[in-house]
Formats: sequence, C-alpha cells, structure tokens
Amino acid sequence: METPPLPAANSVHPAPPAKPWYQISLTTQILLGLILGGLVGWVKPDWGIESGFIRDIFLNLIKSIIAPLMFSSIVVGIAGGGDLRKVGRIGLKALVYFEIVTTLALFIGLAVVNIVKPGVGVTLHADTSGIGQIAQSHPLTIEEVLVHIFPSSIVDAMARGEVLQIVAFSVIFGISVAAIGKKGEPILALCDSVSQVMFKFTGYVMKVAPFGVAAAIAATVGHKGLGVLINLGLLIASLYIALVIFVILVLGTIGVLIRIPMKQFIRAVREPFAIAFATSSGEAALPKSLEVMERFGVPKRTVGFVIPTGYSFNLDGSTLYLAVASVFIAQAAETTTGVHFGLGQQMLLMLTLMVTSKGVAAVSRAALVVLLAAVYSFGLPAEGVAVIFAVDAIMDMARTSVNVLGNCMACVVVARWEGEFDDNRARVFGTAEEFALDAAANEPAFVQAAVGGD
Repeated sequence: METPPLPAANSVHPAPPAKPWYQISLTTQILLGLILGGLVGWVKPDWGIESGFIRDIFLNLIKSIIAPLMFSSIVVGIAGGGDLRKVGRIGLKALVYFEIVTTLALFIGLAVVNIVKPGVGVTLHADTSGIGQIAQSHPLTIEEVLVHIFPSSIVDAMARGEVLQIVAFSVIFGISVAAIGKKGEPILALCDSVSQVMFKFTGYVMKVAPFGVAAAIAATVGHKGLGVLINLGLLIASLYIALVIFVILVLGTIGVLIRIPMKQFIRAVREPFAIAFATSSGEAALPKSLEVMERFGVPKRTVGFVIPTGYSFNLDGSTLYLAVASVFIAQAAETTTGVHFGLGQQMLLMLTLMVTSKGVAAVSRAALVVLLAAVYSFGLPAEGVAVIFAVDAIMDMARTSVNVLGNCMACVVVARWEGEFDDNRARVFGTAEEFALDAAANEPAFVQAAVGGD
C-alpha cells in the first residue's frame, strides 16, 4: 500500500504542540483510576459499591457505540474496496489463524497448570449456589453456533449487542451495496460519515474512561473486599503466568516473524488493553481497538472484519483460562475423591474445549458456561466451578485483556498476509509524524485528535 511521503519539518502542516507537563496520557489516567478505585473500594467499601452506577453508565455508553461503528466500518470496508473475492479470502485466512493460535493457547494453559498444580490439596466442599443460574445455560453446539450467526432481526441483534450477528448482517449488506454499483454510493457515503461520527463519539466517551474504570474497580473491591485479589492465589497466579507466557512466546514470536514494530504495537494496544483489564469487558475496548488498528496501518476492511469476528472465534485469553480452570478442578477432584485424571483424559478435554470454546461469546456467563459443561461431560464435580466462581472477577480481567490483545495482533497478521499492512503508519504511530502524515493525506481529524491525546 502506497502512502504519501512525510512532510518536511517546515511543512504547512505543523506537528501538534507539545502538551503541558500537567497533562497526562489517557493510559496513565486509566491506570491511576484503577489504583484509586481499588483504594476507595478497600477504605470505603460502601462508597465503592454505590459508585457502581458510574461504571454502568460508562459501559452503556461504550455499548451504544458498538453496533453503529461495526456496521458502518464493515460496510465501508467491503463496498468501498470493490473486490468481493478479497472479503472471502480475508475471512478464510482469519479463521485459519484463529484456530492455530487458540489451540496454542489451550496447550500452554495445560502445560502451566500441570507444572504449578494449583488444584492439588484443594478439597471441594463449596457452596454451589453461585452456579445455579450458570447451569441453566449450555454451550452451543456447532449447529447452534451456525444458526446463531444469522439474525432474524438486525434491530434485535444490535439491541442485544450480538457481535457475530452484526458482523454477518453487515458483511451481506456490504456485498449487496457493492453489487448494485452507483446506486449504492449514497449508502456508502452515509456509512462512511457514520463511521467518522462514531470515532469522534468514541473520543468523547474515552475522556470519561478513567472515571468508569475507577468505579468498576471500586465496586468490585467494595463488594467482595481485597480477598477477591488474594483468594485462591495459586490458581490466579497460574492463569497470569500462562497468559504472560502466551503473550511473550506466541504473540511476541508472531510479531517478530511478520516484522511489525513491537514498540509501536504496544503503544497502540495499551489503551484498549487497559480498558479491557479494568472493566473485564471486551465490548468496552472494541471501539478503541478498531480505531487504533486502523491508525496502526491495517486497512479498514480488515479491521472491520477481523476484530469483530475474533470476538467469537479468537478468544485466546478465555480459551487458555478454560484449560487452566478445568484441570484445576480435575486436580482438586483427585484430592477429594482419589480418582486420578490422567494426561490422556486431559488431552481429550482439550479437544472438547477446542470445539465448545468457539461459542463462548454467544452464551450467558460465557466461559463459566463452557467450563461447567466440560466438568459435567467428564464426570468432574460441579463444586469446582463454584470455587472458581468466587474469584472469577480477577481472572476475567486478565483473560479479557488478552482476548483484546490477541485480536489486535490477528488484524496485523491478516493485513500482512494480504500484503496490505502499511509499515509507514505503524512506524510513526502516536508520534508527530503521524499527525503530519494525515495532514498531508487530508484525512479526517479523529486521528489528529487521537495523536494529541497519546
């Protein structure tokens, strides 16, 4: 992909002015909100619990962005390019990559949990009241996942935030717009305008992200106490260790192999990563992920297709969590009953999770539903899910943020695979050169505003 040369230092498009010392980046503000929220929840738990409404307002604002932003971005990406064969090729490459990476995540989780053995010595005599509502759901079969992809009503799908259904409808709609040629140009122009408006909308909402993050942490700590951060510490540590290994060993290696500037990539993903970690919501990070990946040099078509699809098929963190949590229960069950759950059975369990985890985003209670189904299928005690349920909040933060990180990496991989990754944009991400590059290209202001806020 060709890009205009960078303007000289004395160009008519000057770099944005340096920020005053007292203005800190959004990432720093979010991290400060995370710390202050935890302190408020610990010192004044009542205040923390009462601040939950701020968290809910922030998440509701984020969720209101998702449907129009996804729909407009996908339609513009498909209909604006004109090559419908490319859409199918991108989809196939994305699915191949998703399957390889999530399988690696499963086996890294399996290796770590067998080395650390967090469940050994744990006796399962837990209150199972917390899993009653989870048991009412079930992980979707392959047939149910396929049926679930296609909405009977796009309005209903948007109202419920069904990401995969919105993607399916938007892809077909975009293909239809492209197929009718000039008659579809007004629709394409409208969707392009909606996309730009929603990016600006996202920028406004992100200004209150530190408050939403602080309220989310304060409410969690205020409700459950600091014990939520230390209970079953070995299990939590096992998950975090496995996730760190996955990020460094798998995603890091992929980044080196496809030759992306890792320093700039980390800078690009740090805000959506921090938002996902603090809110335990992949949806909260979705608009920012779409924005920064496009700024990072991934074509709009690829961003609009890969990231939303990855929310159902590329949940690296959640898949790894399922491996750790299920074997933890098996280890605890052996302590309680004396029945050994061998490596062969664990491998069979991993194969089961490879299939059932693909529907993890489409069911209530997400990963816990799939975990409970796996436990029942292999004769393991459901009490283990109740034990994990007690500390699921702190594990959810980690797995959700790695889901977001993995989907951002998938975007870059598919773009590089297609030969469309813009190395120039990646190299200058978040710098004054990016501002100059967009000014030279006469592109809209959402990038310029974002550069100033980095």
